[in-house]
Amino acid sequence: MKKKLIAMALAASMVASLSACGSKPAEAPAETEAKTETEAKAETEAKEETEAKAEESAESSGDVKSVEGLTVAFVPKLTGNAFFESANNGAQKYAEKWGFTVDYQGSSNASVADQVQVINNAIASGVDGICISSVDATGLDSALTDATSSGVTVGTWDSDVSDTARSLMVSQGTPEILGQMLVDMGADSLTKRGKDPEKDTIKYCWHYSQATVADQNSWQVAGEAYIKENFPNWENVAPDNYYSEQDAEKAVSIGASILEAHSDIDLIICNDSTALPGQCKAAQNKGLTKNDVTITGFASPMSIKDYCEADVIEQWGLWDCGVQGAMGCYLTAYLAAGNTVKVGDKINIPEIGEVEVMPNDCLVEGVETAPENNGVVLMPERLIFNKDNVADYDF
Repeated sequence: MKKKLIAMALAASMVASLSACGSKPAEAPAETEAKTETEAKAETEAKEETEAKAEESAESSGDVKSVEGLTVAFVPKLTGNAFFESANNGAQKYAEKWGFTVDYQGSSNASVADQVQVINNAIASGVDGICISSVDATGLDSALTDATSSGVTVGTWDSDVSDTARSLMVSQGTPEILGQMLVDMGADSLTKRGKDPEKDTIKYCWHYSQATVADQNSWQVAGEAYIKENFPNWENVAPDNYYSEQDAEKAVSIGASILEAHSDIDLIICNDSTALPGQCKAAQNKGLTKNDVTITGFASPMSIKDYCEADVIEQWGLWDCGVQGAMGCYLTAYLAAGNTVKVGDKINIPEIGEVEVMPNDCLVEGVETAPENNGVVLMPERLIFNKDNVADYDF
């Protein structure tokens, strides 16, 4: 390609030189000749650019199989939750541009049995791929393996299954990144209310969905390791953690029980999008503000906005779940279309950007990665929300 362009450039240069050395017609003014020479050069450059783009396009179209016309079942842990509904909105918006169908299928109950039924329904409906956020680290493995055997491509997002039961996982970050983020948000909020996280004895606990949810549990484990290394004076008042099973009402009642059992608690970390609003509601019901107890965690900005404006919470975080849902659906469709990837490969997701396939052990230490169509893709960034910026987001 480069050789072709160089040759054409040299040819254009020689033509220009010969024109400059030749005799000038008497009737042609110098200004007219200069304009003609400029136009000729522009035409040559335009032709070179057109040929280069055509060649590049031909090479690209030969490498990447189109996702147009495919159908991907997009499965949340449960429907009716702000995080998952926002993720679906993003997936639908992008899929319309990409030319394939996202079929949002789920249950209002966050249970293995319900998700297995959704998986079986998706297979029966003839989808090309399933992209799922799992309520259990291993409970869906058998159903998803059956889906793969039926010719359905399986991907995960948000919360993983066994690496042998899916192809690519779109993760919001490594356990270390997210565990540290949760703890640092808590430490910063404690500082803002006059505590010294490095010297004070901080009483804290974790409140999230359940220990079998792979992502949330891994963040808690990594967060605990980060606390022991950086804040050795902190005291976990509930080493077995509090779980509200992604039930909105239970999240409030569990949140209330934490505040009742530990009236002097300093920090509650809610690494779950149902637990965090529930914990905030419980604190508000008790008349507590961010100056009385520090609450932080992960949830969509709109689900916490009212509590933030009421001074119940200082800050919390997440990532663009709409982009994450879209990425999961696209990569599932990408493999369903017949494309093949391996660790280290770069994939260009239209409208979003280039991502890299990473090994599975970036999420779980010691886990192997298959030679093809297996691995992890990380979200490009994470977000922290507070009173100053929460109105800038609409999910």
